[in-house]
Amino acid sequence: MLLGCCKVDITPRVGVELAGFGPFINRHSIGVRLPLSARAYAFSEKGRKALLINCELIGLSEEFIKGVAEAICQSIPDLSPGQILICCTHTHSGPATISMHGWGEMDPVYQEILPDKLLQAGLQAWEKLEEVSLHIGKAPCEHIALNRERDKDAPPLSEVLQADWRPAKPELTDTEVQVLKFLRQDGSIKALLANYGCHPVVCCQKTRYIHGDFPALAVAMLEQEFPGSCCAFLQGAQGDINSCVVHKEEDESLMALSLIATRFANSLRQALVNCVELEDHSVRAVQENFDFSARADINLQRLDEMEAEQLAKLHAPGVSDSDHEARIAMVFLLALRKMRKKLQQNPGYRPCLPLSGLRLGTVCLLGAPFEVMRAIKNDLVAASRSPHAMLLGFCNGYRGYAPDKEIVERNRQQKGGYTTDIVPMIFGELPYADLHTELLAGLSKIDEMLFT
Repeated sequence: MLLGCCKVDITPRVGVELAGFGPFINRHSIGVRLPLSARAYAFSEKGRKALLINCELIGLSEEFIKGVAEAICQSIPDLSPGQILICCTHTHSGPATISMHGWGEMDPVYQEILPDKLLQAGLQAWEKLEEVSLHIGKAPCEHIALNRERDKDAPPLSEVLQADWRPAKPELTDTEVQVLKFLRQDGSIKALLANYGCHPVVCCQKTRYIHGDFPALAVAMLEQEFPGSCCAFLQGAQGDINSCVVHKEEDESLMALSLIATRFANSLRQALVNCVELEDHSVRAVQENFDFSARADINLQRLDEMEAEQLAKLHAPGVSDSDHEARIAMVFLLALRKMRKKLQQNPGYRPCLPLSGLRLGTVCLLGAPFEVMRAIKNDLVAASRSPHAMLLGFCNGYRGYAPDKEIVERNRQQKGGYTTDIVPMIFGELPYADLHTELLAGLSKIDEMLFT
C-alpha cells in the first residue's frame, strides 16, 4: 500500500464566532489554545485510489465538500469525487462552518479561503506517496465519556477528574478506541488514525478559545512523540455520547482539557502497543446517494400552525431579545420558512444524502453525514462483512442527528426532543421519519459495495 500525508493549518483569525451552542449566544473567540488542522491521507494500491481529508471543525455541508472534491479531481484526473471522503471531528471550539440557525454564524472570509487549504492538503498528500504497512490495534477507553441520553450527564468535576472514574453505564459508550497505524519501511510511524465516538465538548458554551478539544490535543501529543507522523482523530458514533467533562465554567473546562486529553492519549498509546499487522493492503472507496424519509405529520398546514406559535412568542408583550424563549422561537421561525419552501417546491420532499465507504485491507470505514447514535453503529458493525468495521461520522456532509429507535419513541411520547425535533429545525430540515432503519440499510449497502 502506498500512503501520502499532508497536514495544513486551518485556524481562523481570533474573533470569529464559534460553533455548536445556541440560540444566538454570540460566542466569539478571544484566543487560540491549539491551532486547528486539516490532515489529508492519499491511499493507492494496484491502481485503486482513495483520499481521506480530516478537519478539526464542527462539520461541513455536502455542497462545500462537493466543491473541494471536484477541485481536487481537476488536478488528479484518475481520481473521482466518489473516492474522496472529507470528514470532521465535530469540535465545538472551532469556527462555525455550516449553516445552523442560531448556533453560530459563518465567517464569509474564512469560508472563502478554507476550500483552498483543503485542496492544498489533498494535492500535497498525493506528492508524498511511499510504501507502508498497515497495522490495527485497540485499547480500553472507558474513562472519557458517558451516554448523555441514558446516564447522568455533566457530573461534577470532583467525580470525573478522579483517576479511577468510570461512567455508571460504560457499556452504553464506546468502550474501546481503535487505531490504524501505518509504518514506513524503516519502521517509523508515518500515520495514525484513531476512531472513537464522543462529543468533543470538554469546552462548551462558556468557553471562547479556539482548539479541537481533547481529541486534537491527544493526537498533537502523539505527533510530538513520533516526529514525521500525521495523526488524526476520526469521529465515530457520538450522537448520544458526551465527554465526561461538559457544560462547565471556562476556567474549569480549560483546566480539565489537558487531563482528559492525556487520558485519551494514554489509550491511544496502549492501542499502538496492541497493534497487529494486516496482510491485506487492498484499497477501495465508494459513495452513493440515498433518499431518507421525512416525517409525514409535518405538512404545510402544520408548518403554518407552528409558525403562528413562534410569532406569538416573539411578539408577546414585554419580550426581549435576551430571552431564551424568544431566541429559540427565532430559530424555529427561520427553519419553518425554509421548510415551507422545500415542501412548496416538492410536496414529496425526501433528503438525498451521500453515504461513503473506505476499505483498507479488511478495515472498513463507513461514513455518514450525521451524528450517529451508538445503537445504530452497533447494529452496523454486527452486520458488516469486515472484522474491523468503523463508523465515520460527519463524513461528506453534516445533517444533524441520527437517533436510534428507542430515543425516537421516547421523544415522541414526550411530544418532542432535542435530537429528533430541535436539531432539524437548526438545520432548516424536516424531521426524519426512521433514520435508524434507513441509515443502517444504506450503510450496509456501502459495506457490501466495498467487498464486491
